[in-house]
Amino acid sequence: MYKPTAVVTGGAGFLGSHLCDRLLAEGLRVICIDNFLTGNPNNISHLFGNDNFSFIKHDITNFIHVPGRVDYILHFASPASPIDYLKLPIQTLKVGSLGTHKVLGLAKEKKARILLASTSEVYGDPLIHPQTEDYWGNVNPIGPRGVYDEAKRFAEAMTMAYHRYHGVDTRIVRIFNTYGPRMRLDDGRALPSFVGQALRNEDITVFGDGSQTRSFCYVSDLIDGLYKLLMSNHTEPVNIGNPEEVTILQFAEEVVKLTGSQSKIIFTELPADDPKVRQPDITKAREILHWEPKVDRATGLEITVDYFKSLVI
Repeated sequence: MYKPTAVVTGGAGFLGSHLCDRLLAEGLRVICIDNFLTGNPNNISHLFGNDNFSFIKHDITNFIHVPGRVDYILHFASPASPIDYLKLPIQTLKVGSLGTHKVLGLAKEKKARILLASTSEVYGDPLIHPQTEDYWGNVNPIGPRGVYDEAKRFAEAMTMAYHRYHGVDTRIVRIFNTYGPRMRLDDGRALPSFVGQALRNEDITVFGDGSQTRSFCYVSDLIDGLYKLLMSNHTEPVNIGNPEEVTILQFAEEVVKLTGSQSKIIFTELPADDPKVRQPDITKAREILHWEPKVDRATGLEITVDYFKSLVI
């Protein structure tokens, strides 16, 4: 019996690897493509030996050849944390532009449905709050964060062009802050940074005065939303994230308490173009996908801290 086949670019990354797990659990064959620029072979090592899983080491900014039929493509290849895209600015721009072009070409050739992993960063430092999908954003194209923001904005534009001009069956998800096992401790985002510092009893470094807000979604909730979007008929962008907003200072205090750390919270300079607020309006996801997050932050944090303990200790 034929099994539908899904290609996951960036499949050895934090989100990509969880996505591979979910697609396999749903009965699909999965072809994972990654060049390990920021992905990690350990994230998918448990899948080698699964007859329905195969891996191709490849840089998707070059021509992509996948033999046989492909039904779904999930484009998740990209550096996705400030520390990565500030260190790899050209690669970030190339994977968002050239890589997206190559992946859309594959979708066109295979007549496959493609889901683009976009980001809440397309909203930049937003002037409306919470952020709805019809907001066009407030992005500095020449700032240090612009390499990621504009790569994703271009990727969305290219995806919609292929949808309108070539009739490619496309989906776009705008992912808000997500956390859980398989995050890298050194990826520079608030959660792994705070947890790593707390577990080592180091000072916890909060940018600015800590009044900026974020909304954290546990990874299993996010993956559920992604799968529902992939299987829906909705071609416009959809926010997937947890609308429960928390200040960075409050979040740092939660981490200290949960880990029982001796760490002190210290304040350091706010990075350029750091968003002051970030909160998804998930009305569309609720109405179209019948999706909303289920895992509360206390539960998700406990699981994530346990995972990080295994890396630190």
